[in-house]
Amino acid sequence: MFECKRCGHCCHGEATVTLDDQDIGRMSAYLGLPLPELKDKYLRRIGKSFEMKIVDGHCIFYRDRGCRIHPARPWRCGQWPLHPSILIDRSNFQAITSSCPGLETAPEYERFCEMMRELEDPDL
Repeated sequence: MFECKRCGHCCHGEATVTLDDQDIGRMSAYLGLPLPELKDKYLRRIGKSFEMKIVDGHCIFYRDRGCRIHPARPWRCGQWPLHPSILIDRSNFQAITSSCPGLETAPEYERFCEMMRELEDPDL
């Protein structure tokens, strides 16, 4: 259903994912940086939340076809592109599959949703 091509398309853009406290703590521990230094070097405040900074149109941690902090990546990054919003609206499915080469062999929408639900609840 999905095979990451490490293209970095999901890491590209003017924004990244919103980070929760666990994401920030995991990143801090992985990089061995105190929170203030992590926030200063790698994060940006958007309203009341933090995101990763953007450098050259990519997430600051994206380098050479891969994530520099992959073992400590934000949970939303680990979830992508199998995002629950696909189950809510076919247009979300179309937008995500058209922008992610790893989903180029995705089945039709209805079957994809069935497979996603099975991943969420294997007892179905």
